[in-house]
Amino acid sequence: MSKVVLGVVSSSSIPPAAADLHARIRAHVEELTPELVELRRDLHAHPELSWHEERTSGVVAKRLAEAGLDAKPLGSTGLMVDIGDQDGPVVALRADLDALPVPDLTTDPWRSTVEGVAHACGHDVHTAGLVGAGLALHRLAADLPGRVRLVFQPAEEIMPGGALLSVTSGALTDVARIFGLHCDPGIDVGTLGLREGPLTGAADSLDVRLTGRGGHTSRPHLTEDLTFALGKLVTELPAVLSRRLDPRAGVSVVWGLVRAGSAMNVIPAVGRAAGTVRMLDAVAWADAEQLVRETIEQIVGPYGVDAEVIYVRGVPPVVNEHVSTNLLGRAIEAVVGEDGHQSTTQSLGGEDFAWYLEHVPGAMARLGTRTPGGATYDLHQGDLRVDERAAPIAAQVLATAAVEALTLARDA
Repeated sequence: MSKVVLGVVSSSSIPPAAADLHARIRAHVEELTPELVELRRDLHAHPELSWHEERTSGVVAKRLAEAGLDAKPLGSTGLMVDIGDQDGPVVALRADLDALPVPDLTTDPWRSTVEGVAHACGHDVHTAGLVGAGLALHRLAADLPGRVRLVFQPAEEIMPGGALLSVTSGALTDVARIFGLHCDPGIDVGTLGLREGPLTGAADSLDVRLTGRGGHTSRPHLTEDLTFALGKLVTELPAVLSRRLDPRAGVSVVWGLVRAGSAMNVIPAVGRAAGTVRMLDAVAWADAEQLVRETIEQIVGPYGVDAEVIYVRGVPPVVNEHVSTNLLGRAIEAVVGEDGHQSTTQSLGGEDFAWYLEHVPGAMARLGTRTPGGATYDLHQGDLRVDERAAPIAAQVLATAAVEALTLARDA
């Protein structure tokens, strides 16, 4: 594996004590790099779905215990552990543990051994990176200007997600700031994308079940033409919402499942459409559920079918706070240099890291995983491949961001 040359910011811009910690973090992570790559491969080969991350949590807890860190349970399958001065300020670093129900289409030796399940969103990289950050920080715990909490969160890939349980389980107790990273296969490894303000969109899940009497396709007037009603729902709901919500909210309704019937000459009695409702604006998100429910009733009402609507509010947008964004940006530049720190755009992807930011300030950056000159993959696809140099970069950026934030809190 070739090496990414990491940049170093001018020592004049960093207090001497912090610069020393940065250098020691760099040295520790470089020493840990082969282990972090192997850890990422092991996690990739053994993916686990949301709320079932038992092996993953066990592997993480075992490695932390070998270093002398006692991880505590976080919810059912998550973990958290504190490092450093128990009396100082607390900064949290978060990674997610779960995989997706998609087949692994790669041919790497460490491809998934679990049929139909794969780390197609890079959570194996996130977890390995946080383990590396924790191990590096633990080695200099006596010199930390406060305490760092590692949060290994379960169930990010489902709605409403494991962040809410993590918060209620104490993940943010006494925490001043929180930082996280998310893989981005559209950015070259050695580069991280960051922006102040909204980074992701709000995301909810929508599942609509239509029911009627069913009948023969030759006599639609004697029953409810459920399939026609389902078609109207699938096409009209996105159109109506685009006119009922501010266009600047960027509302997007996309169906992932549409199903009805089993014979060409039978009007079915049951049909289903399920998908996601996404938008860029938190204010519009607050009103979306009621508007969606009302609109569905208005669309299917003329066709005489009944609609059961299951609407699950998922996550608000991730909104990076000003000071935290600057701190994370400083950490990125300390690790990869100014050229590796780029601005990025807001996406409609949902991330339950947003729930942490409802309680404490923090920031998330996008971690480049594309091999320069190589293929560009997409998240949530079984062919996703990441440049493994991203894991140690993640470890170093997270650990450095924690030191930056603790130094600021101590000196405030």
